[in-house]
Amino acid sequence: MSDLLKDKSQRREKRMGKVPSEGGYGGRGKETTGRTKDSISTVSYLDELGHHDDNARMTVTMENTYQMGPYKRFPIPAVTDILKDVLTSYLQQEKYEVEWSQKMTKTICEVIRARVKDLMIPRYKIVVLVHIGQLTGQSMQISSRCLWDASNDTFASYSFKNSSLYGVATVFAVYFE
Repeated sequence: MSDLLKDKSQRREKRMGKVPSEGGYGGRGKETTGRTKDSISTVSYLDELGHHDDNARMTVTMENTYQMGPYKRFPIPAVTDILKDVLTSYLQQEKYEVEWSQKMTKTICEVIRARVKDLMIPRYKIVVLVHIGQLTGQSMQISSRCLWDASNDTFASYSFKNSSLYGVATVFAVYFE
C-alpha cells in the first residue's frame, strides 16, 4: 500500500473510528483452513459502494466568542445600490417571457449574492429573493416570515418596472451569533 493510501486510511480512521463491517467484508469468518479469525475492517460504507471523497472536509469547531452584537452593521444603502444596479442592468431592455424569467431569476440571485458577499460583512447570513412577473394590470403581495431579531437582523429591498415586466429583489441579513 502506498504512503498516500496509508495516510488517507489513517485520516479516515481518526475521523470515523474503526467500525466492524458486516457480511463478507471482515468480521468473524472462516479462513480456508477452517479456523475462525477475528478481524476488524476499516473500510467505510461509502468505500464499499465505490464513493470516494478525495477532498475530505474536516469539521470546523468554532469556539464561543460571547459576541452578542455585530461589530460592523449591515450597510443597507450600499446593498440597495447593488440591487438597483443589478435589476436595472439585467431587466432594462427585456420583455417578459416565462422560461426566460425563471432562468433570469436564478442568475440575478447569484449575482446579487456574490456582490453582497464582496462587501465582506462579518457574521451575517445572506438570503436573496428575486421575483419577476409580467405587468398586466394586476396587483401582487409578497410576504415572508422567519425568526427575527429586530436589533441585529435587517433587510434591503428594491423594485424595478419597465413596460412589460417588474422585478422585486430583497436581501435579508440575519446576524449569526
